[in-house]
Amino acid sequence: MVSSRVIRPALAALALVVPLALAGARASRAQVQTDVPPVVPGAKPVAVEHIKVRGAALEGNLEGDAVDRDVIVFLPPSYSVDPMRRYPAVYALHGYSIGAEQWTHEIHVPQTIEGAFALGAREMIVVLPDSKTRHNGSMYSSSVTTGDVERFVAHDLVEYVDAHYRTIPDRRSRGLVGHSMGGYGAARIGMKHSDVFGSLYIMSPCCLSARGAGPANPDAARTLEAVRTPEDEAKLPFFLRAQLASAAAWSPDPKNPPLYLDLPIKDGVAQPDVLARWAANAPLAFVDQYVGNLGRYDGIAIDVGDQDGLRFDAGKLHDVLDNYGIPNAFEVYPGTHTSAVADRFQNHVLPFFSSHLCVTARCE
Repeated sequence: MVSSRVIRPALAALALVVPLALAGARASRAQVQTDVPPVVPGAKPVAVEHIKVRGAALEGNLEGDAVDRDVIVFLPPSYSVDPMRRYPAVYALHGYSIGAEQWTHEIHVPQTIEGAFALGAREMIVVLPDSKTRHNGSMYSSSVTTGDVERFVAHDLVEYVDAHYRTIPDRRSRGLVGHSMGGYGAARIGMKHSDVFGSLYIMSPCCLSARGAGPANPDAARTLEAVRTPEDEAKLPFFLRAQLASAAAWSPDPKNPPLYLDLPIKDGVAQPDVLARWAANAPLAFVDQYVGNLGRYDGIAIDVGDQDGLRFDAGKLHDVLDNYGIPNAFEVYPGTHTSAVADRFQNHVLPFFSSHLCVTARCE
């Protein structure tokens, strides 16, 4: 048996099709409204450091997004008292419309990290990079418009953390996890960079399937085409702004100022070439190319709430891995897109990495 599939009974039916699979405007307003597990008695405090990391891969991005990115690092309780010890590192990617700071509230760190350690998870360094962009999200992709955020995470960030903290600089001692857009990022980056990471946890991933042209409403399409300034964009509803983020990431155009992107609808007509570029960035479309990479992982886990419309594509990814004989765990748990994220992080994500990451200086 190559997988562990746990599907719990649905709490309620969900008949919601999400055009961009980015959880919806209602979920975006509730990013920090998650159920928080109780404080674990006796949990020892972790140290929190706010740093900036230079992203060579982000230099020259056409949006003018920051090249020096905010990063939050959580150091385990023994870090300051055991100067010879080295630790595995977990890189945790936030979702669309929030940055690293908001992400800390959604997963309720440092409390959940401290709780995981107190409950028996092995100590590790946890790293939260900020990838927010002009359009509220990078999609963790490679684009001249947003910069190569994929490479920033997989190379610039990892190299910096290894150089400045006592990590175990080995792929089997590095984990990658993300939620929603970050789940997409974990899937995308994980498939392409198994030389960097050794275990992978994908939470409620968005954007796994190729999508259609976008807003069927002609007024919405015209509204997007009319955007020229940040002030114009600030007036957009959640999904239309997410459409711009997707276009900046997946259909960049250095010859199309001021946004430097191509939209999937132009003058009321769907653009097949743009849709093809978007499809090329859908993990369910390119996963077959990276089966060898995925087979290198010591552990792969996928989870999603039973009231989350993203559960269908998450299940498809699990099925693909199963079809190729790639061991993976898949769980559909009771909850919405955001309701259980803090609990999952403490009681599932960090214990998973505790079990799968190499914690010694010599990984074999």
